[in-house]
Amino acid sequence: MSAAGLKGEAGFASVNVRTKPRLMVVANQKGGVGKTTTAINLGTGLAAIGRRVLIIDLDPQGNASTGVGIDRSSRALSSYDLLLGEATIPEAVVSTMIPGLDIVPSTIDLSGAELELIDMPRRAYRLREALLAGVGPYDYVLIDCPPSLNLLTVNALTAAQSVVVPLQCEFFALEGLSMLLKTIERIRDAYNPDLQIDGVVLTMFDRRNNLSDQVAADVRGYLGDKVYDTVIPRNVRISEAPSHGKPALLYDHKCAGSLAYMGLAKEMLKRQRLAAAA
Repeated sequence: MSAAGLKGEAGFASVNVRTKPRLMVVANQKGGVGKTTTAINLGTGLAAIGRRVLIIDLDPQGNASTGVGIDRSSRALSSYDLLLGEATIPEAVVSTMIPGLDIVPSTIDLSGAELELIDMPRRAYRLREALLAGVGPYDYVLIDCPPSLNLLTVNALTAAQSVVVPLQCEFFALEGLSMLLKTIERIRDAYNPDLQIDGVVLTMFDRRNNLSDQVAADVRGYLGDKVYDTVIPRNVRISEAPSHGKPALLYDHKCAGSLAYMGLAKEMLKRQRLAAAA
């Protein structure tokens, strides 16, 4: 499916007008849980239903940037430059092939940013200050973090309003979730008292595996309605898409994984509308 045709496939055309973007971190301290996959496909899904979305790639691996088709030669400015105060967000933004979705890409320079930031004043607030200086006409900013609690992740959590937590349906899921919740509480206490959990996304769900059902039941029992109803299935097309430089929603918009991420975007918007009306 073409990028231009994605909005029509979603069945929505309205644009949500906001005075400022909703700032959301996609984070989990454990790797391999579908964090970057969730960031780029949730961003694509939100763009497909009429929202203007900016992804900030704060992972030195730069997989979110690659996953939306941004070649390394096109990353003249990056999130590294934002953190060091050498570029503004509008200067660092790169357009993607997805209508309504832009990205501030990552480069390998970001891997050394922690050492450079360590002696800087307000080192945990560098991304927040870049966002306060001006973002652009976006409804959502999604920040993709590295799979660890380092100064990059602290910057993201300090800057954001809420956290989306991708959680793989595996044996140690609750243990990893407990660690992340403690991290969020520490960030609230030290830097960002307004930080909330937007929701937990169950990923790599295998309906043929009883363990997936058990993990889902345990997580829902632990966090209740903080867990999204939409689950992301284990799906080979989702795994293939990054090698083609496309979100799964463009690579194969009819596959089970793409339909699930589209459903997640719709569920997120519905929940936020209900919360705003309450």
